[in-house]
Amino acid sequence: MMGISPAWRMFRRMQYTAFAVGALIYAAGAVHAWRVLPGAPKLKLESVALWPAVYFAATLAVPLLAPPVRHVLKTHIWISFRTGFGQSVVSVLAVVLVLATAAAFIYADIGRAAHGGRFPQASFSAYAAGLGVLLAQAFLVRLIERDPTLRSRIEGAA
Repeated sequence: MMGISPAWRMFRRMQYTAFAVGALIYAAGAVHAWRVLPGAPKLKLESVALWPAVYFAATLAVPLLAPPVRHVLKTHIWISFRTGFGQSVVSVLAVVLVLATAAAFIYADIGRAAHGGRFPQASFSAYAAGLGVLLAQAFLVRLIERDPTLRSRIEGAA
């Protein structure tokens, strides 16, 4: 059996990196929110960690446990790989731009809330949901590697 191709290795690394960077952005936003937002610690904990954790868990579990959703997401991952996503500077910069834009929304919501606006629970929950999908994709990349039909295509990818 051959090893996986450099293209797949780079694609897989991009999946892991997207989740890791997203998680670091979320953690930085949570620390910043805790520091600047008014309110009791209980409200901050619920808004920044507990409710978002529910959304994270749901968007992580559904693709891994529901076969129709898993199939759709695996197909999306495979098409992304075959079209070269995560294998060029442009596609990597596109991922960074999406993550940075989402971070900007969180920080803007924190800034508004710090000055009397609505608490940013929705922003944190939406971002956490996106992180759940990113982690599910990282897990599904490994599942794709074990698929005998796709394994030969991963090994032979240019």
